[in-house]
Amino acid sequence: MEPNIAFIANLIGDAARSRMLIALMGGEALTATELALEADITPQTASSHLTKLVEGELLLVRKQGRHKYFQLQSRQVAELLESLLNMSAAIANPKVIHGPADPRLRLARVCYDHLAGELGVALYDSLSRQNLIAHEGGETKITAAGMTFFAKRGVEHSLLGAPDDVFDVPKSRQSRRPLCKSCLDWSERRSHLAGVLGQWVLKDILAKGWAEKALDTRALQFSSRGLKSFRADYGIATKETR
Repeated sequence: MEPNIAFIANLIGDAARSRMLIALMGGEALTATELALEADITPQTASSHLTKLVEGELLLVRKQGRHKYFQLQSRQVAELLESLLNMSAAIANPKVIHGPADPRLRLARVCYDHLAGELGVALYDSLSRQNLIAHEGGETKITAAGMTFFAKRGVEHSLLGAPDDVFDVPKSRQSRRPLCKSCLDWSERRSHLAGVLGQWVLKDILAKGWAEKALDTRALQFSSRGLKSFRADYGIATKETR
């Protein structure tokens, strides 16, 4: 029996449910009340929608004390939503500006667990220009120079997937998730960096205090010093961002 894609399409196709799903693209767990506000519906209606999304395995619910928090079931769900955002924007009126209207989201945002937006694309372009990553045969891969570059910045040798005679047996080979992956950016229409390495970069940005997550959206807010440090560390020229 073939998989029933209509079931998933129906779950995502409802306007309120789609708004709640997109609100969770920041990778964080939100309460039913917060998601009701995102979808502009009553808490009672939100509860019904969330039940369907949990039963449909698009969301999972986590309980902490008396509170329930909802988040995307998996990275694959986030990737599906990002693909749908790209597809829906591509077939929209060409006069419409692609991507979010909020300039903060266009500059830098969280795409589930990695950096997206103008700065995410600038990072990908800079790494490519420096031959630290390469797009070959439909896949984005880290180069030998890239291994050295990221190892110097604190990435564990085992994470980089380097040859076994140089580094330890890589954890990334034991996982289905690729070390590097190009993800088509919703607003920029070009690739940004996803995969294990993309996740590491975002965590590093937050750990160094270069940026912090906005409270009201999935935008990333860089401080002026943090933005300067980010560009300098990854060799991003000003011309690579608009």
